Amino acid sequence: MVYILLAPGFEEAEALVPADLLRRAGVDVSLVSLQGDAVTGSHQITVKADLTLERVNLDDAEMLVLPGGGLGVKHLGEAPEVEALVRQAVARGLWVGAICAAPTLLGRWGQLEGREAVCFPGMEGQLAGAQVRMEQRTVTDGRLITGRAAGSAFDFGLALVEALAGPEEAERVRHAVHY
Repeated sequence: MVYILLAPGFEEAEALVPADLLRRAGVDVSLVSLQGDAVTGSHQITVKADLTLERVNLDDAEMLVLPGGGLGVKHLGEAPEVEALVRQAVARGLWVGAICAAPTLLGRWGQLEGREAVCFPGMEGQLAGAQVRMEQRTVTDGRLITGRAAGSAFDFGLALVEALAGPEEAERVRHAVHY
C-alpha cells in the first residue's frame, strides 16, 4: 500500500499524477486526509480522501508520499503525527517520496543528511545536509525519492512506480500514457 498524505493546500498534480500512475501499475494507493473526508488543494480542487491519517497502518505500507504545495506542506509540517509516521516509515525501511516543497520537511526531520535530494528551486537551503541535485527532476537515494516540482509530477510518479513495480512496469506505464 502507498499512502499519499493530503493536507489543505496540497499541490494537486503532485499527488494525483503519482496516484494515477501507481494505480495504472496495479499498486494499491490510498489518498490520506489529515482529517475529514475531503481535502481542497492549492488550486481549489477538492479531492475525496480514501481514509484519514489515524487509519494509516504501516504494517501494510510499502511507501509514504508527501506532495508539495506551500500551504499543504506547512500543514503537514505542523502535524506531529505526520513527522512520527515518516520517522517510523524510515526506521522500518519503507520507501518515502517527497516532491516540491515537501523534501524540506524531510530535511527538518533529519532524514536527508548525506543523501542526494532535489526540491522546489530556491528551497535548497532547507534540505539540511543533503547533496542537492537541482539539475535532475527526480532523485532516488536508497529508499528515498524526491522530486523537483509540479512540472516533474510524471517523472516523480514513474520513479515511484519503478521503485515498487520495477523498471519494465514503469516503462509500460510511461508508454501507456504516451509520456
